[in-house]
Amino acid sequence: MGLDLEYIDGQTPLDEDEKEGLLIPTVATRGELDEFEQQNIEQAVLWSLKRSFKTEAVFTEKFIKALHIRMYGDVWTWAGDFRKSNKNIGVDKWQIGIELKYLLDDVVYWISNNTYPPDETAIRFKHRIVKIHCFPNGNGRHSRLMADIIIEKVFRQPIFSWGAANLVRHGDTRTAYLTAIKAADAGNIQPLINFARA
Repeated sequence: MGLDLEYIDGQTPLDEDEKEGLLIPTVATRGELDEFEQQNIEQAVLWSLKRSFKTEAVFTEKFIKALHIRMYGDVWTWAGDFRKSNKNIGVDKWQIGIELKYLLDDVVYWISNNTYPPDETAIRFKHRIVKIHCFPNGNGRHSRLMADIIIEKVFRQPIFSWGAANLVRHGDTRTAYLTAIKAADAGNIQPLINFARA
């Protein structure tokens, strides 16, 4: 039985070879996949909450990939691997490593020089890493957990609420989130900061 997924606004479709990386052969629907992914993500969140991280360790390609593996390694064989195909969003697949390095260097600079307040630093990072779109799937959820790690572990501030709703499912909160993302794409980061704290 093949994996037949329906996508809602803002979700990036998987290629057939990426679907073949599914580690749970019984999954056939988006709902089942979401459930397994959510269980894996909750384990990653617990892992991140129980640890302290050195700032310099968080802002590395190794950490970015390791966090994705923690979030999706029980579900996808390619968890933690940069995507090997181009998508409807993101930089060219060959530019991922370079653009990520620019972002990691930028965020270290922002923190060292107090360029932005803590919330804005974390949300700017979240927005940029999604635009790079490092992985075949899970980029939004990965970027939100990264923002939570940055705000809590680097700045010692409370994690974000992200509208206090499940952003994977279609609804008013997801619509508000995507509207805030589009404003950030157009250069106005404030709605996304506000949403993260809503």
